Amino acid sequence: MASRSRVLRPLALLAASAFAVGAFAADLKVGVISSLSGPVSALGIPYEKGIRAAHAQMPTIGGRKVELIVLDDASDPTTAGRNARKLATEDKVDVLIGTSGVPGAMAIAAVARELNVPLISPTPVSLPGAENGWTVSVSQPFELMVAAVVDKMKAAGVKTVAFIGFSDALGDLAYDSLVKSAGEAGIKVVANERYARTDSSVAGQVLKIVAQRPDAVFAGNSGTPGALPYLALAERNYKGRIYGTHGLINADFVRVGGKSIEGLEVPSGPVLVAEQLPADNPIRKVSMDFRAAYQKANGAPPVDAFSSYTYDAYLLLANAAARAKGEPGTPAYRQSLKDAIVATRELVGTHGIYNFTPDSRYGSDKRAVVIVRMEKGQWKLVP
Repeated sequence: MASRSRVLRPLALLAASAFAVGAFAADLKVGVISSLSGPVSALGIPYEKGIRAAHAQMPTIGGRKVELIVLDDASDPTTAGRNARKLATEDKVDVLIGTSGVPGAMAIAAVARELNVPLISPTPVSLPGAENGWTVSVSQPFELMVAAVVDKMKAAGVKTVAFIGFSDALGDLAYDSLVKSAGEAGIKVVANERYARTDSSVAGQVLKIVAQRPDAVFAGNSGTPGALPYLALAERNYKGRIYGTHGLINADFVRVGGKSIEGLEVPSGPVLVAEQLPADNPIRKVSMDFRAAYQKANGAPPVDAFSSYTYDAYLLLANAAARAKGEPGTPAYRQSLKDAIVATRELVGTHGIYNFTPDSRYGSDKRAVVIVRMEKGQWKLVP
């Protein structure tokens, strides 16, 4: 009997060990693509810092350890798409988050749709039909943000506005949004000038704009290259009003733009002025929690509005993963996670309160927009 007991004990231990292994939930793999180098890195680096702050604050979701795999797309859309394919097929990630520029985000969205991997984009991305099936965006849609700026133009008596922006998908989004909102407000768009993100001068384009004598200039750009039009306008002594997009709220843009961006008005998410929000505004608390998490993870407070987009993406993932069914690493789990993301309702983030539907992959509404003005190197809330 003693001999039999010695045999059964190891078997019992082995069975217990096997049960224990099965009891541990599989890791949740998150593939992050950001522009850590190249012309979009002024956005991409904050994006990475934001997702790492969120992960440090919440390293497990629903009892599952979260594994972050971060890749640099070098501000190149082709590389972004290639990274997405690698993360989905080789690393077997359950969800993609990225990237920093609209062209790159569109490339990732195409891969996400092809390989059936949910994508949470921190960048506004607009794709037709079925291409939107696996993608949502925590960034405010350009139409929403630009409409808020046009409201300020109208209140200021602007009758004509000139556009200058990137010669890519972001520029197209900004221009189309401006034309729509300006037309509804009775404001005439008198110019459509473009430049590449890598250009070092826009003097020719700005000369054409100044010749039109517009009441205002609106720039559809982002990051450090977004400063070029304002620098050129200041060199030409342009005295009209200047406006821009939410893609300009980062420290490098402010440093490069200097005095040329004094008075610039842009839309932003509430996080930028969280301390000025009413105490009962739910976005205020989440925004202050973000600031604390960012400070702890990075050793300094955030000075941009971009790191909080990936923080919101992580909050959205956490909320959806708590409702998703199945085991990570499987097609069934990806499908369930995507369905849970799209079913999100009234999730409070730093940039707004998110609601998604099968027909709307932007979760933001008017609660996600404030207007800020550059005053002596600081963004100030415009009443």
